[in-house]
Amino acid sequence: MTKKSLSALLAALPPEPRVVPQPAAVKVIVLDDDPTGTQTVHGIPVLTEWSVPSLEAGLRDPAPCFYVLTNSRALPVAAACELNREIGRNLTAAAARTGLAFTVVSRSDSTLRGHFPAETDALASALGGGFDGTLIIPAFFAGGRYTIGDIHYVADGDTLTPAGETEFARDASFGYRASDLKQWVEEKTAGRIPAATVVSISLEDLRARGAGAVAAKLTTLPRDGVAIINIAARGDLAVLTEALALTERTGKRFLFRTAGDFVAAYAGIAPRPLLSNAELRAADSATGGLIVAGSYIGKSSAQLEALFQGCPGVTRLEIAVEQLLLPERRAAEMSRCRAELESRLAAGTSAVLYTSRRLITGADAQASLAIGEKISSALVEIVRSLTVRPRWFVAKGGITSSDLATEALGIRRALVLGQALPGVPVWQAGPESKWPGLAYVVFPGNVGGPDAIRQLVAGLIG
Repeated sequence: MTKKSLSALLAALPPEPRVVPQPAAVKVIVLDDDPTGTQTVHGIPVLTEWSVPSLEAGLRDPAPCFYVLTNSRALPVAAACELNREIGRNLTAAAARTGLAFTVVSRSDSTLRGHFPAETDALASALGGGFDGTLIIPAFFAGGRYTIGDIHYVADGDTLTPAGETEFARDASFGYRASDLKQWVEEKTAGRIPAATVVSISLEDLRARGAGAVAAKLTTLPRDGVAIINIAARGDLAVLTEALALTERTGKRFLFRTAGDFVAAYAGIAPRPLLSNAELRAADSATGGLIVAGSYIGKSSAQLEALFQGCPGVTRLEIAVEQLLLPERRAAEMSRCRAELESRLAAGTSAVLYTSRRLITGADAQASLAIGEKISSALVEIVRSLTVRPRWFVAKGGITSSDLATEALGIRRALVLGQALPGVPVWQAGPESKWPGLAYVVFPGNVGGPDAIRQLVAGLIG
Protein backbone atom coordinates (compact mmCIF):
# COMPACT_ATOMS: atom_id res chain seq x y z
CA MET A 1 0.00 0.00 0.00
CA THR A 2 1.40 3.37 -0.98
CA LYS A 3 1.49 6.55 1.04
CA LYS A 4 -1.15 9.14 0.31
CA SER A 5 -1.77 12.86 0.62
CA LEU A 6 -3.96 13.84 3.56
CA SER A 7 -5.17 17.03 1.88
CA ALA A 8 -6.07 15.14 -1.30
CA LEU A 9 -8.02 12.48 0.57
CA LEU A 10 -9.90 15.07 2.62
CA ALA A 11 -10.71 17.14 -0.48
CA ALA A 12 -12.38 14.12 -2.09
CA LEU A 13 -14.76 13.65 0.86
CA PRO A 14 -18.15 15.29 1.44
CA PRO A 15 -17.81 18.47 3.55
CA GLU A 16 -17.13 18.09 7.26
CA PRO A 17 -20.39 18.27 9.26
CA ARG A 18 -20.86 21.48 11.27
CA VAL A 19 -22.74 20.14 14.27
CA VAL A 20 -22.21 20.27 18.02
CA PRO A 21 -21.40 17.01 19.82
CA GLN A 22 -24.26 15.54 21.84
CA PRO A 23 -22.85 14.34 25.17
CA ALA A 24 -23.72 10.97 26.64
CA ALA A 25 -26.72 11.03 28.98
CA VAL A 26 -24.78 9.17 31.68
CA LYS A 27 -21.34 9.37 33.26
CA VAL A 28 -18.51 8.37 30.90
CA ILE A 29 -15.84 6.24 32.57
CA VAL A 30 -12.59 5.88 30.67
CA LEU A 31 -10.30 2.95 31.41
CA ASP A 32 -6.96 4.19 30.12
CA ASP A 33 -4.19 1.71 29.42
CA ASP A 34 -1.60 4.47 29.85
CA PRO A 35 -1.87 8.09 31.07
CA THR A 36 -1.55 9.73 27.67
CA GLY A 37 -5.26 9.23 26.96
CA THR A 38 -6.12 12.37 28.91
CA GLN A 39 -4.66 14.39 26.03
CA THR A 40 -7.98 15.83 24.82
CA VAL A 41 -9.74 16.78 28.08
CA HIS A 42 -9.43 19.27 30.93
CA GLY A 43 -10.99 19.70 34.36
CA ILE A 44 -11.42 15.94 34.60
CA PRO A 45 -10.33 13.67 37.51
CA VAL A 46 -7.93 10.76 37.01
CA LEU A 47 -7.95 7.86 39.47
CA THR A 48 -4.93 5.58 39.74
CA GLU A 49 -6.69 3.08 41.99
CA TRP A 50 -10.14 1.59 41.58
CA SER A 51 -11.54 0.60 44.95
CA VAL A 52 -15.33 0.67 45.16
CA PRO A 53 -15.31 3.82 47.36
CA SER A 54 -13.06 5.64 44.87
CA LEU A 55 -15.31 4.67 41.98
CA GLU A 56 -18.35 5.76 43.97
CA ALA A 57 -16.75 9.16 44.48
CA GLY A 58 -16.00 9.34 40.76
CA LEU A 59 -19.59 8.57 39.87
CA ARG A 60 -20.85 11.29 42.24
CA ASP A 61 -18.36 13.90 41.00
CA PRO A 62 -20.10 16.57 38.87
CA ALA A 63 -17.59 16.22 36.02
CA PRO A 64 -19.08 14.51 32.94
CA CYS A 65 -16.45 11.79 32.98
CA PHE A 66 -13.47 10.43 34.87
CA TYR A 67 -10.46 8.36 33.96
CA VAL A 68 -9.16 5.23 35.63
CA LEU A 69 -5.47 4.74 34.86
CA THR A 70 -4.89 1.00 34.45
CA ASN A 71 -1.46 1.07 32.76
CA SER A 72 -2.49 -2.32 31.39
CA ARG A 73 -0.40 -1.88 28.25
CA ALA A 74 2.63 -2.57 30.46
CA LEU A 75 1.17 -5.88 31.70
CA PRO A 76 1.06 -9.40 30.27
CA VAL A 77 -2.29 -10.18 28.71
CA ALA A 78 -3.54 -12.40 31.56
CA ALA A 79 -2.83 -9.69 34.14
CA ALA A 80 -4.42 -7.02 31.94
CA CYS A 81 -7.59 -9.10 31.63
CA GLU A 82 -7.83 -9.74 35.36
CA LEU A 83 -7.36 -6.02 36.03
CA ASN A 84 -10.23 -5.16 33.65
CA ARG A 85 -12.44 -7.79 35.27
CA GLU A 86 -11.69 -6.36 38.71
CA ILE A 87 -12.54 -2.83 37.61
CA GLY A 88 -15.71 -4.05 35.92
CA ARG A 89 -16.86 -5.80 39.10
CA ASN A 90 -16.04 -2.76 41.24
CA LEU A 91 -17.84 -0.42 38.84
CA THR A 92 -20.93 -2.61 39.01
CA ALA A 93 -20.82 -2.48 42.82
CA ALA A 94 -20.24 1.29 42.88
CA ALA A 95 -23.13 1.90 40.48
CA ALA A 96 -25.43 -0.26 42.62
CA ARG A 97 -24.52 1.77 45.72
CA THR A 98 -25.04 5.14 44.04
CA GLY A 99 -27.92 4.28 41.74
CA LEU A 100 -26.05 6.06 38.94
CA ALA A 101 -25.67 4.73 35.41
CA PHE A 102 -22.47 4.86 33.37
CA THR A 103 -20.94 3.95 30.03
CA VAL A 104 -17.39 2.66 29.55
CA VAL A 105 -14.66 3.61 27.09
CA SER A 106 -11.54 1.45 26.82
CA ARG A 107 -8.98 4.06 25.74
CA SER A 108 -5.83 2.74 24.10
CA ASP A 109 -3.15 3.66 21.61
CA SER A 110 -4.02 5.62 18.46
CA THR A 111 -1.42 3.52 16.61
CA LEU A 112 -3.27 0.31 17.55
CA ARG A 113 -0.89 -1.10 20.17
CA GLY A 114 -2.51 -2.75 23.16
CA HIS A 115 -4.39 -5.79 24.45
CA PHE A 116 -7.29 -5.94 22.03
CA PRO A 117 -9.65 -7.83 22.08
CA ALA A 118 -8.59 -9.35 25.40
CA GLU A 119 -9.33 -6.23 27.46
CA THR A 120 -12.73 -5.46 25.99
CA ASP A 121 -13.74 -9.12 26.22
CA ALA A 122 -12.76 -9.24 29.90
CA LEU A 123 -14.47 -5.95 30.64
CA ALA A 124 -17.69 -6.94 28.88
CA SER A 125 -17.83 -10.17 30.85
CA ALA A 126 -17.31 -8.42 34.19
CA LEU A 127 -19.99 -5.85 33.39
CA GLY A 128 -22.55 -8.57 32.79
CA GLY A 129 -22.31 -8.92 29.03
CA GLY A 130 -25.24 -8.01 26.85
CA PHE A 131 -23.40 -5.40 24.81
CA ASP A 132 -24.70 -4.58 21.35
CA GLY A 133 -21.21 -4.43 19.93
CA THR A 134 -17.79 -2.83 20.32
CA LEU A 135 -16.96 0.32 18.35
CA ILE A 136 -13.36 0.83 17.19
CA ILE A 137 -12.50 4.57 16.98
CA PRO A 138 -8.68 5.17 16.92
CA ALA A 139 -8.72 8.65 15.34
CA PHE A 140 -6.55 11.23 17.13
CA PHE A 141 -5.95 14.47 15.28
CA ALA A 142 -3.12 16.00 17.34
CA GLY A 143 -1.13 12.83 16.67
CA GLY A 144 -2.07 12.71 12.99
CA ARG A 145 -4.24 9.57 13.17
CA TYR A 146 -7.10 9.31 10.69
CA THR A 147 -9.35 6.45 9.57
CA ILE A 148 -10.48 6.87 5.96
CA GLY A 149 -11.95 4.11 3.80
CA ASP A 150 -11.44 1.72 6.74
CA ILE A 151 -7.66 2.27 6.50
CA HIS A 152 -6.06 3.69 9.63
CA TYR A 153 -3.32 6.19 8.81
CA VAL A 154 -0.48 7.92 10.61
CA ALA A 155 0.23 11.40 9.25
CA ASP A 156 3.57 13.16 8.98
CA GLY A 157 2.68 16.60 7.69
CA ASP A 158 0.54 15.98 4.61
CA THR A 159 1.85 12.44 4.10
CA LEU A 160 -0.31 9.58 5.28
CA THR A 161 1.26 6.18 5.95
CA PRO A 162 -0.97 3.16 6.55
CA ALA A 163 -0.55 2.19 10.21
CA GLY A 164 0.53 -1.35 9.37
CA GLU A 165 3.57 0.05 7.54
CA THR A 166 4.83 2.19 10.44
CA GLU A 167 7.31 1.41 13.22
CA PHE A 168 4.36 1.06 15.61
CA ALA A 169 3.18 -2.05 13.76
CA ARG A 170 6.58 -3.63 14.42
CA ASP A 171 6.23 -3.21 18.19
CA ALA A 172 7.82 -6.20 19.94
CA SER A 173 4.81 -6.67 22.23
CA PHE A 174 1.85 -5.49 20.13
CA GLY A 175 2.88 -5.84 16.51
CA TYR A 176 0.41 -6.30 13.66
CA ARG A 177 0.26 -6.31 9.85
CA ALA A 178 -3.12 -4.98 8.75
CA SER A 179 -3.90 -1.30 8.12
CA ASP A 180 -7.48 -2.02 7.05
CA LEU A 181 -9.26 -2.04 10.41
CA LYS A 182 -11.65 -4.81 9.36
CA GLN A 183 -8.66 -7.02 8.62
CA TRP A 184 -6.94 -5.77 11.79
CA VAL A 185 -9.89 -7.00 13.85
CA GLU A 186 -9.67 -10.41 12.17
CA GLU A 187 -5.91 -10.47 12.77
CA LYS A 188 -6.12 -9.47 16.44
CA THR A 189 -8.97 -11.90 17.17
CA ALA A 190 -7.10 -14.73 15.40
CA GLY A 191 -10.03 -15.18 13.02
CA ARG A 192 -12.76 -15.34 15.66
CA ILE A 193 -14.28 -12.20 14.14
CA PRO A 194 -13.82 -12.42 10.35
CA ALA A 195 -13.26 -9.17 8.48
CA ALA A 196 -16.38 -9.82 6.42
CA THR A 197 -18.57 -9.60 9.55
CA VAL A 198 -17.16 -6.28 10.78
CA VAL A 199 -19.54 -3.36 10.14
CA SER A 200 -18.07 -0.17 8.70
CA ILE A 201 -19.45 3.29 9.44
CA SER A 202 -18.02 5.25 6.53
CA LEU A 203 -17.34 8.95 6.20
CA GLU A 204 -20.08 9.03 3.58
CA ASP A 205 -22.46 7.61 6.22
CA LEU A 206 -21.46 10.30 8.70
CA ARG A 207 -21.27 13.25 6.31
CA ALA A 208 -23.84 12.57 3.58
CA ARG A 209 -26.42 10.33 5.26
CA GLY A 210 -26.31 11.70 8.80
CA ALA A 211 -26.91 10.56 12.35
CA GLY A 212 -30.18 8.73 11.65
CA ALA A 213 -28.57 6.54 9.00
CA VAL A 214 -25.57 5.87 11.22
CA ALA A 215 -27.85 4.91 14.11
CA ALA A 216 -29.78 2.54 11.86
CA LYS A 217 -26.56 0.91 10.74
CA LEU A 218 -25.33 0.50 14.31
CA THR A 219 -28.53 -1.30 15.21
CA THR A 220 -27.65 -3.99 12.65
CA LEU A 221 -24.60 -5.00 14.68
CA PRO A 222 -24.90 -8.57 15.91
CA ARG A 223 -24.66 -9.08 19.66
CA ASP A 224 -20.95 -8.79 20.58
CA GLY A 225 -20.15 -7.69 17.03
CA VAL A 226 -17.59 -5.03 16.03
CA ALA A 227 -17.95 -1.82 14.04
CA ILE A 228 -15.20 0.34 12.57
CA ILE A 229 -15.86 4.08 12.72
CA ASN A 230 -14.12 6.12 10.03
CA ILE A 231 -13.20 9.55 11.41
CA ALA A 232 -11.30 12.38 9.68
CA ALA A 233 -12.45 15.48 11.60
CA ARG A 234 -14.20 16.56 14.78
CA GLY A 235 -17.45 17.05 12.90
CA ASP A 236 -17.48 13.31 12.19
CA LEU A 237 -17.24 12.62 15.91
CA ALA A 238 -20.10 15.05 16.55
CA VAL A 239 -22.38 13.18 14.15
CA LEU A 240 -21.37 9.91 15.79
CA THR A 241 -22.42 11.25 19.21
CA GLU A 242 -25.82 12.16 17.75
CA ALA A 243 -26.18 8.65 16.39
CA LEU A 244 -25.18 7.13 19.71
CA ALA A 245 -27.77 9.27 21.51
CA LEU A 246 -30.44 7.88 19.17
CA THR A 247 -29.38 4.26 19.65
CA GLU A 248 -28.87 4.53 23.41
CA ARG A 249 -32.39 5.90 23.85
CA THR A 250 -33.67 2.59 22.45
CA GLY A 251 -31.66 0.63 25.01
CA LYS A 252 -28.66 -0.19 22.85
CA ARG A 253 -25.44 -0.60 24.81
CA PHE A 254 -21.95 -0.39 23.32
CA LEU A 255 -18.38 -0.77 24.46
CA PHE A 256 -15.80 1.57 22.92
CA ARG A 257 -12.16 0.92 22.05
CA THR A 258 -10.83 4.33 21.13
CA ALA A 259 -8.07 6.90 21.10
CA GLY A 260 -8.40 10.23 22.90
CA ASP A 261 -10.53 12.40 20.61
CA PHE A 262 -13.72 10.34 20.94
CA VAL A 263 -13.74 10.81 24.72
CA ALA A 264 -13.89 14.60 24.54
CA ALA A 265 -16.76 14.50 22.04
CA TYR A 266 -18.72 11.81 23.89
CA ALA A 267 -18.35 13.56 27.25
CA GLY A 268 -19.12 16.99 25.78
CA ILE A 269 -15.79 18.59 26.73
CA ALA A 270 -15.00 21.64 24.59
CA PRO A 271 -11.36 22.45 23.70
CA ARG A 272 -9.44 25.00 25.78
CA PRO A 273 -6.27 26.96 24.96
CA LEU A 274 -2.90 25.38 25.65
CA LEU A 275 -1.53 25.89 29.15
CA SER A 276 0.99 28.67 29.58
CA ASN A 277 4.56 28.09 30.75
CA ALA A 278 3.67 29.86 33.99
CA GLU A 279 0.99 27.22 34.66
CA LEU A 280 3.55 24.43 34.24
CA ARG A 281 6.30 25.58 36.56
CA ALA A 282 6.53 26.55 40.23
CA ALA A 283 7.07 30.30 40.43
CA ASP A 284 8.71 30.15 43.86
CA SER A 285 11.27 27.44 43.07
CA ALA A 286 14.97 27.87 42.34
CA THR A 287 15.53 24.22 41.47
CA GLY A 288 16.03 22.85 37.99
CA GLY A 289 13.37 21.17 35.86
CA LEU A 290 13.28 17.43 35.26
CA ILE A 291 12.64 15.36 32.14
CA VAL A 292 12.52 11.57 32.39
CA ALA A 293 12.39 9.70 29.07
CA GLY A 294 11.84 5.98 28.75
CA SER A 295 10.16 5.81 25.34
CA TYR A 296 12.44 4.13 22.81
CA ILE A 297 10.59 4.72 19.52
CA GLY A 298 12.26 6.67 16.74
CA LYS A 299 10.12 9.78 17.22
CA SER A 300 11.16 10.03 20.89
CA SER A 301 14.83 9.60 20.06
CA ALA A 302 14.66 12.32 17.40
CA GLN A 303 12.93 14.65 19.85
CA LEU A 304 15.59 14.03 22.49
CA GLU A 305 18.36 14.74 20.00
CA ALA A 306 16.71 18.03 19.04
CA LEU A 307 16.48 18.90 22.74
CA PHE A 308 20.16 18.19 23.28
CA GLN A 309 21.16 20.29 20.28
CA GLY A 310 18.76 23.16 20.97
CA CYS A 311 19.00 23.44 24.78
CA PRO A 312 22.69 23.01 25.64
CA GLY A 313 22.07 24.20 29.21
CA VAL A 314 20.08 21.06 29.97
CA THR A 315 22.21 18.32 31.51
CA ARG A 316 22.14 14.99 29.66
CA LEU A 317 22.13 11.95 31.93
CA GLU A 318 21.93 8.63 30.13
CA ILE A 319 21.14 5.51 32.13
CA ALA A 320 22.60 2.39 30.51
CA VAL A 321 19.88 -0.20 29.94
CA GLU A 322 22.47 -2.96 29.60
CA GLN A 323 23.66 -2.21 33.13
CA LEU A 324 20.11 -2.22 34.51
CA LEU A 325 19.55 -5.71 33.16
CA LEU A 326 22.62 -7.10 34.96
CA PRO A 327 21.76 -7.81 38.63
CA GLU A 328 25.32 -7.22 39.78
CA ARG A 329 25.54 -3.77 38.13
CA ARG A 330 21.98 -2.46 38.39
CA ALA A 331 22.26 -0.81 41.82
CA ALA A 332 25.51 0.99 41.00
CA GLU A 333 24.13 2.40 37.76
CA MET A 334 21.01 3.66 39.50
CA SER A 335 23.02 5.18 42.34
CA ARG A 336 25.25 7.04 39.87
CA CYS A 337 22.30 8.53 38.03
CA ARG A 338 20.41 9.46 41.17
CA ALA A 339 23.38 11.30 42.71
CA GLU A 340 24.07 13.27 39.53
CA LEU A 341 20.40 14.14 39.09
CA GLU A 342 19.99 15.33 42.67
CA SER A 343 23.08 17.51 42.40
CA ARG A 344 21.98 19.14 39.15
CA LEU A 345 18.43 19.87 40.28
CA ALA A 346 19.59 21.35 43.59
CA ALA A 347 21.99 23.64 41.73
CA GLY A 348 19.13 25.00 39.62
CA THR A 349 20.15 23.16 36.44
CA SER A 350 17.50 21.37 34.44
CA ALA A 351 18.29 17.76 33.55
CA VAL A 352 17.03 14.95 31.35
CA LEU A 353 17.33 11.37 32.58
CA TYR A 354 16.92 9.08 29.59
CA THR A 355 17.42 5.44 28.78
CA SER A 356 20.12 4.43 26.32
CA ARG A 357 18.62 4.40 22.85
CA ARG A 358 19.45 0.87 21.67
CA LEU A 359 16.28 -1.19 21.90
CA ILE A 360 16.68 -4.49 23.76
CA THR A 361 13.86 -6.98 23.29
CA GLY A 362 13.10 -10.45 24.61
CA ALA A 363 12.42 -13.71 22.82
CA ASP A 364 8.67 -13.02 22.75
CA ALA A 365 6.13 -10.34 23.64
CA GLN A 366 5.97 -11.31 27.32
CA ALA A 367 9.76 -11.28 27.66
CA SER A 368 9.90 -7.84 26.02
CA LEU A 369 7.32 -6.52 28.48
CA ALA A 370 9.40 -7.94 31.36
CA ILE A 371 12.48 -6.07 30.12
CA GLY A 372 10.44 -2.88 29.89
CA GLU A 373 9.27 -3.37 33.47
CA LYS A 374 12.85 -3.67 34.73
CA ILE A 375 13.81 -0.45 32.98
CA SER A 376 10.74 1.43 34.18
CA SER A 377 11.18 0.24 37.77
CA ALA A 378 14.71 1.66 37.80
CA LEU A 379 13.45 5.08 36.68
CA VAL A 380 10.77 4.87 39.36
CA GLU A 381 13.27 4.10 42.12
CA ILE A 382 15.51 6.99 41.10
CA VAL A 383 12.69 9.57 41.05
CA ARG A 384 11.10 8.20 44.24
CA SER A 385 14.40 8.64 46.11
CA LEU A 386 14.91 12.29 45.07
CA THR A 387 14.83 14.79 47.92
CA VAL A 388 14.81 17.86 45.63
CA ARG A 389 11.45 18.87 44.15
CA PRO A 390 11.96 19.96 40.53
CA ARG A 391 10.55 23.26 39.31
CA TRP A 392 8.71 21.38 36.57
CA PHE A 393 8.47 17.73 35.51
CA VAL A 394 8.07 16.17 32.05
CA ALA A 395 7.73 12.38 31.63
CA LYS A 396 8.24 11.02 28.11
CA GLY A 397 6.46 7.80 27.12
CA GLY A 398 3.17 6.26 28.20
CA ILE A 399 4.37 3.40 30.40
CA THR A 400 7.15 5.57 31.85
CA SER A 401 4.79 8.39 32.79
CA SER A 402 2.26 6.00 34.31
CA ASP A 403 4.79 4.21 36.50
CA LEU A 404 6.33 7.50 37.60
CA ALA A 405 2.92 8.94 38.47
CA THR A 406 1.68 6.02 40.53
CA GLU A 407 4.84 4.47 41.95
CA ALA A 408 7.37 7.32 42.16
CA LEU A 409 5.06 10.25 42.87
CA GLY A 410 2.36 8.26 44.67
CA ILE A 411 -0.50 9.97 42.81
CA ARG A 412 -3.87 8.41 43.65
CA ARG A 413 -6.11 11.14 42.24
CA ALA A 414 -5.05 13.87 39.84
CA LEU A 415 -6.81 16.61 37.93
CA VAL A 416 -6.25 17.05 34.19
CA LEU A 417 -5.35 20.73 33.79
CA GLY A 418 -5.21 20.74 29.99
CA GLN A 419 -2.46 20.36 27.41
CA ALA A 420 1.08 21.74 27.25
CA LEU A 421 1.23 21.10 23.50
CA PRO A 422 -1.41 19.52 21.24
CA GLY A 423 -1.79 15.93 22.45
CA VAL A 424 0.41 16.41 25.54
CA PRO A 425 -1.69 16.35 28.74
CA VAL A 426 -0.78 17.93 32.08
CA TRP A 427 -1.94 16.62 35.45
CA GLN A 428 -2.00 18.38 38.79
CA ALA A 429 -0.75 15.96 41.45
CA GLY A 430 -3.10 15.39 44.38
CA PRO A 431 -2.38 16.27 48.03
CA GLU A 432 -1.48 12.66 48.82
CA SER A 433 1.42 12.64 46.36
CA LYS A 434 5.17 13.09 46.83
CA TRP A 435 5.00 16.64 45.43
CA PRO A 436 1.44 17.96 45.95
CA GLY A 437 0.21 20.42 43.35
CA LEU A 438 3.01 19.58 40.89
CA ALA A 439 2.10 20.15 37.24
CA TYR A 440 3.05 16.77 35.75
CA VAL A 441 3.51 16.78 31.96
CA VAL A 442 2.61 13.43 30.39
CA PHE A 443 4.35 13.46 27.00
CA PRO A 444 3.33 10.49 24.80
CA GLY A 445 6.08 8.68 22.98
CA ASN A 446 4.35 8.91 19.60
CA VAL A 447 3.17 12.55 19.63
CA GLY A 448 4.76 15.74 18.31
CA GLY A 449 7.26 16.70 15.66
CA PRO A 450 11.04 16.44 16.02
CA ASP A 451 11.24 19.82 17.78
CA ALA A 452 8.36 19.29 20.22
CA ILE A 453 10.27 18.57 23.44
CA ARG A 454 12.85 21.26 22.73
CA GLN A 455 10.05 23.77 22.16
CA LEU A 456 8.37 22.85 25.44
CA VAL A 457 11.55 22.80 27.53
CA ALA A 458 12.90 26.04 26.06
CA GLY A 459 9.73 27.79 27.18
CA LEU A 460 9.88 26.26 30.66
CA ILE A 461 13.54 27.25 31.13
CA GLY A 462 13.00 30.72 29.72
